[in-house]
This record gives sequence, C-alpha cells and structure tokens, in this order.
Amino acid sequence: MIALNDKIEVLPRLGKTTAKYLQKLGLVTIQDLLFYLPFRYEDFRQKTAIANLEVGQEANIQGEISLIQNRRARGRKLNITEALVTDESEMIKIIWFNQPFITKNIKVGDRVSLAGKVSENQGQLTLISPQYEKIYNNTLIHTFGLVPIYHLTNGITQKQIRFFIKQALSASQEIQDWLPLEIRKRLNLLDLPSAIRKIHFPDNLENADVARKRLLFADLFFRQLKSQLTKRELSLQTAHYIPFKEKETAQFVSSLPFKLTNDQRKAAWEIIKNLEKEIPMSRLLEGDVGSGKTVVAAIAMLNVALNKYTSLLMAPTEILAQQHYASLNKLFSRSGFNIKIALLTGSQKDKIDKDTAIIVGTHALIQKQNNYPEIALTIVDEQHRFGVKQRQKIIDFNRNNKFIPHFLSMTATPIPRSLALAIYSDLDLSIIAEMPANRKKNITKLVKAEQRSEAYDFIAQEIKKGRQAFVICPLIEEADELGVKSVKTEYKYLQTEIFPHFKVGLLHGKMKAKEKEKIMTDMLNRKIDILVSTSVIEVGVDIQNASVIVIEGADRFGLAQLHQFRGRVGRAQHQSYCFLFPSLDSANQTKAITRLKMLEQYHDGFSLAKIDLKLRGAGDFYGDSQSGFTDLQIISLFSAETIKKSKEEAASLIFSDPDLKKYPLLKEKLGAWEKNIHLE
Repeated sequence: MIALNDKIEVLPRLGKTTAKYLQKLGLVTIQDLLFYLPFRYEDFRQKTAIANLEVGQEANIQGEISLIQNRRARGRKLNITEALVTDESEMIKIIWFNQPFITKNIKVGDRVSLAGKVSENQGQLTLISPQYEKIYNNTLIHTFGLVPIYHLTNGITQKQIRFFIKQALSASQEIQDWLPLEIRKRLNLLDLPSAIRKIHFPDNLENADVARKRLLFADLFFRQLKSQLTKRELSLQTAHYIPFKEKETAQFVSSLPFKLTNDQRKAAWEIIKNLEKEIPMSRLLEGDVGSGKTVVAAIAMLNVALNKYTSLLMAPTEILAQQHYASLNKLFSRSGFNIKIALLTGSQKDKIDKDTAIIVGTHALIQKQNNYPEIALTIVDEQHRFGVKQRQKIIDFNRNNKFIPHFLSMTATPIPRSLALAIYSDLDLSIIAEMPANRKKNITKLVKAEQRSEAYDFIAQEIKKGRQAFVICPLIEEADELGVKSVKTEYKYLQTEIFPHFKVGLLHGKMKAKEKEKIMTDMLNRKIDILVSTSVIEVGVDIQNASVIVIEGADRFGLAQLHQFRGRVGRAQHQSYCFLFPSLDSANQTKAITRLKMLEQYHDGFSLAKIDLKLRGAGDFYGDSQSGFTDLQIISLFSAETIKKSKEEAASLIFSDPDLKKYPLLKEKLGAWEKNIHLE
C-alpha cells in the first residue's frame, strides 16, 4: 500500500538515478507527484483507421506489428527502427530514430497503440517517432484518450512521469481536503482526492474542467486567505508617521531633467498618502521597462529622509544595486538636497551611521543583523527574485520596537491587473502604464540567417555614430545543443571575425563581482563598444548610450524576458533597435518565428503577457516570478470572477472565525506560512 508521505522510490521501476532527476522538479514524495499537475493534454480520443489518415493529422491508430527491424543509416551514426503496422483497413510504416531498444519491447504479432503526427515519406504515409504502448487491456495512458503533458527535466520522459503518477494515484484516497465543506457545496466544487485523479487522467474534457476549477479555486482561496490574515496583522501594527514635505518635494520634481508622467504623479501621491498613515503601507509599484519607477521611489525616500528616518532599498543583483546607488545620488545632488546614501553589497560596504538616510544593497543587507538607524521604509526591487523569508527579513528590521517599516515592492514584470491582484492581494497596487514622453519606440526585427551580415553592418554604423551595442547569448559555455550560441564563443568570434576594429567586452554570471563591476563601468564610460553577455543584464542595467541589442537564440527566451532585454537600449533620446536571431536548430521553427514576430508588433508588456500565454505556455512566460503558479493556475487568474469569489469567501471566513478554530485542517495548512510572517 503506497502512502502520501512515502518517498517516490517505493514505486515500481523508479530507481535512485530517476529519483534524482525527479527531485530537480521538486518531486520527493508520493504527495509531490500527485500535486504535479499537467499543463495541457494531447487529444487522442478518436481512434482512426489507417486508411483514413491524412498528412499533418495528429492521430491514434491501433493495430498489429507485421514487421519490425533495426538498420544503420548509410554514412551516418544513426540507428533507424522501422515497423509495419496493420489494422482492419490498411498498413502503415512507422519510423523511430536512435531507439534500437524498441525491437526488444515490441515484437511481430504484438497489438500496439500509436499516437503521433502523420507525415509523408518517399510518397507514402508514415508515422515518425510516435508514442507507443502495447495493448494488454483497456488501460492505455500514453497514446489514447486525453493524454496529460507535464513539464520535464533532462533524464525524464513524458511516458515515465505518466507511469509514475498513474501508480501513485492509489494514494490519492488519503488526501485530506482542507477546503471547508460548506464552501465546496456552495460553489459546487469537487472534493480534493477526486479532483487530483481527474486532473491527471480525465475521461473527457468536462472532467478535466471540473477538476481544474476545483484546484484553481482552492489555490486562489488559499492565497486570498493568507492576504486577509496579513492585512489583519498589519492593521494591528504601527508604522512611522511620515508627513508630506510639499515644498521640498516640489523643489525635487522641478529639478528633474524631464517632466513626470501622470501615472508617475499618481503613483507617488498614493505612496505619500500611505506614508502619512500610522498603519504600515504595503504596496506594489508595477511599471513596464523604462516607465520610471525609480524616480517615484526616490520621492518617497526623500520624504522619509526629510522626516529624519532611513529608507532601505534592496535589489536582486550587485549591478542593479550599484545603478540605484548612482542614480539616486545623481537625482538628489541635482535637486540640491544633501541626502547621505550608503551602498552595501558583497564587494562594497560603506560606513553606516545615524545620518545615513538611504541604504542601498543586495541580499547582503539581511545576511546578518546590522546596526541600522531607524528604518521607516523598505523597498524591494523585483520582489519575485527574493524568497519569502528574505522578503520577510527586510520588512522585520524594527521588530525590536513598536514600529515596523512601510513596505514598497517594485516590479517590471508585466503582470495583468487581475493576476497582480491575485498574487499580491495583500498589497495595494500602483501601476505606471504611461511611458516618458521623450522615449522613442524600439524598432524590433526578426533577422534570418542570410540577413546576419546586413545586421552586423548596421551595428558597425551605429558604433561609428558613437553608440554602443549589447549581444545576448543563452549559454556561458558551449553545450551539446546545436545552433545555440555560447557567450564565450560568440565573444571570440565577434572580436576577431566581425568587429576587429571595435572594442568587444564579455560579461557572464560566473565572473567575480569585481570583474563584472569593471566591465559595466567600462561600458558606462564607453571603453567598450559591444558587450557580449548572458541574461545577467536582463534587469535594470542602464547604459543610456546603447542603441542596439542583438539576442542570439531568441526562441529560447520567453517574450517577457525578451521584452526586458530590449528595455536595456533606447533609454535616452537615441532611436533604439533590437535584432532577434533564432537558434539554427529550433525544434519548431514556424511556431518560434510566429511568437518572435509578436515583438515586432507589440511594445508593451501587458499585450505580450497574454500572447505568450497562448503561444508558449504560462509557465514558460512567468517562470519563477509568480510565486510558483502552475500554467493552469495562471490561466485561471485571467478570470476576474474566480478571483472575486475566492476573495469574498476568504474575507467571510476570516470575519466569522479569525483564528480558524472551526477549521483545524485549514489552520494546519497555513501553519508554515504563519511562522514566516510571525503571526503566532
């Protein structure tokens, strides 16, 4: 009998090596496996007679093996497995590449079920590399019906993970449902064990939908419940009263070399009004790349400093922390305010005393207890890049007295409003959708292989005009992946073969902090013309003179990340350009090119969020940024109705039973989280 808390190794055919691969997906116990949800289904509900197959069709066929053999391709290290499968209507050829073991698994006379795309090979219909399984009884899970598709890691196949989950389903009856029964009845929701069984192997689309509805509502409800408890906790806390310094703020704004947009003014005012309350502010400032969030944060920090308190600004990388430090010094010195700012990173530790008004840093800010002045405001840039515990530490600095800091989170990740309200529902929301008036729209072009030399000529012309360029590569070192550029190889190639007359620099995440800092300083001081880099430059790097960015292997990045990359150029008055070079080996060139062409047409993150969701899958688009939301969960978050219902139910439950005395299972589920935010 398999139990929920058993290690996954108890399953048949799951050895130590496979277990290590599965652990990369966070799958350690049987319960982990059961809650690892599929992100889509292949629809093979209709069995098709071989005689009725058409080229391009995704189909399931069932028949008997008439012939099966292995052969070597002439002059190539390629093993080809060929088979003939016959049903009542016709015969079809099957081909698999480099899978010689198949002839040991299936023999002449075996009945098999096959699923895949119908192709034409030398004038005859063929199935190339289809999924297969022998027919013993009616329990086909890989090739017939609605076949679940999961996110994978190297070393794990879809067949393996389906097989393991199918074995684990017997433990689903142990699952305890923490969602209160009255809510389930009121909203006509499945119980949790049934939902888990139906989400993995639904009999039909209706089953899949009711399972998804239950799991998605429960997830949203849980997040809303956490938010209600956080709001309740905050309402019992006291923050510093920061009165608005109207005259000085006006002086600061008038000293800026640009006019604030209406959205910037509105966001700054919302923050100022929060700071004037003694209930701690908890606000998310969301704005697209280059929308001007930093200057809004600077207005808040100025008001804190003028009231003799300190602000803490935490950034995810050293480069970004240094940039914030430099830009804040520039902004305040221009306006004539003597605001003392300290930088605290892994490689630089300024002296901090009672006169320090702003402390800018990385996670070094919270690695050990520092003797900071009284912190009245904490700001986290790109909140999703920090763990829950890290974020909590930065909020908790003043727990030794009665005041806790106001909290402002900033993000450039383009989150649709409904999504933001669901994920960060304990935060108030300020959105900067309007771009600065002088910002020219980036010109983005998808570059075909034969157009490369033309693109390189264009870059050379831009550099001769005094501009600079970035080249982004997906990998640091060469890998086995054909057509995928590595930053080190590309750096040598560009410096020696393409741009020998220009200074080419190299930047990647494995370099030491001082090396990275020197490279970025050289780029800033125009000692480097072209910087070849990995995605380390994705967030925040501000080289105003850069006008061109080239992205190698562009199909390997989500639209959100590509949008972040192109935000690195065009940060001044110059026209900016983004050239997208897809991988030579892109598995699905047509699909990849369709997706990349969207960047030519759309220039705002919100539109790209929805497009990538449809074309690429939500998990690929949002990555780690959405607190571990699965693809199915994110899709649901575009439903304002689901969010509204989950919020109403959570608020009602907390109002009637704030200590959850009637709901011990629910309280247990919240337990680990409660420790993190000190609710005990």
